[in-house]
Amino acid sequence: MQRCTGLLVRQLAARSAVQASMAPSLASTLAPVACACSFSTITAAPTQPPSTFPSFLSIPVHTFHASSKGWQQAKLNEEPHHEHMRVHEDAGTAKDKTFDEGYIAPHPGSNDSSGKSEDDSSFPKTHSDSYLLMHPVYSKDYLESIYPRHKTPTKWSERTGYWAVTAMRWSFDKITGYGPNMNEGKWLQRIVFLETVAGVPGMVGGMLRHMRSLRKMERDHGWIHTLLEEAENERMHLLTFLQIRQPGPISRAFVLLTQGVFFNLYFLFYMISPKHCHAFIGYLEEEAVKTYTHAISDIDNGRLPEWVNREVPEIAKFYWKMPKDATMRDLLLNVRADEACHSHVNHTLSELKQSDDNPFMKGNHQIA
Repeated sequence: MQRCTGLLVRQLAARSAVQASMAPSLASTLAPVACACSFSTITAAPTQPPSTFPSFLSIPVHTFHASSKGWQQAKLNEEPHHEHMRVHEDAGTAKDKTFDEGYIAPHPGSNDSSGKSEDDSSFPKTHSDSYLLMHPVYSKDYLESIYPRHKTPTKWSERTGYWAVTAMRWSFDKITGYGPNMNEGKWLQRIVFLETVAGVPGMVGGMLRHMRSLRKMERDHGWIHTLLEEAENERMHLLTFLQIRQPGPISRAFVLLTQGVFFNLYFLFYMISPKHCHAFIGYLEEEAVKTYTHAISDIDNGRLPEWVNREVPEIAKFYWKMPKDATMRDLLLNVRADEACHSHVNHTLSELKQSDDNPFMKGNHQIA
């Protein structure tokens, strides 16, 4: 017992000696910090010695993405976790390929390939993109390569979504008189109305994901931003076409009624089954691609002479970074590309679990 007590006393004495020897060096280290932070004495902080932190802490923050397994470094060359997310080099151009084989439209990107910036004189100073989530910018070849595609429904969520969209499209076409003989007025009335509806799902989904994250006190895994990008993109479509045609009071009343019904129904169904809702929107956007392809075909075939050389609104040139001489055909090509992207995004999200990471990078067309 005495031997153990003596050993304990010697260890405590040695520890006290080490702490006493560290006190001066600790004081000298903290002194410059105390002086630099003092309100009464403001001096320049001395040069700090080279950092001894581990090398992984020096990686830029923007190269990380949130993961359910913790913070991990994002690698663009990693193989995607799901086969249907793989994008081939000629994605969007191989007409003999199908959605299931991986030839899919990418998510809208924010890469400004035009080289123009917010301060460029070609864009009006009244528009500011400081609040915009992204700018979809596409190459001319890519825009011309988009065409209607269809993902064959195999799951129950996909079948119900496809049947619902088919029934809605048939009914709406009959009510509005949609067909082969469309004029400028019919096209603008149809587009403006549909874009008021198209901006609802992304906002509802993002809002419910946000509330779910708050309620469960856990991360959202990156879905919210992509859904809000979709909502903003559809709203920009509406704001662009409103520069060309303003709806009358009857149309506005119909929009108000439709939005009230659709918002609440989508809200309810998204709370029950987000998978079904994303599948529904995926097929709804497929129909939007068909509609805009029809409008582009009418321009090419001379059925819309008013749009052949009509210049697009300035807001469209700014948002899509379009050239000064852009025409209505160029506008429809960009909008169609957006809709193809939304179809791909929602088809992809419909196959993921709610706890899976968002595979789409923020404001970019690449897949992480």
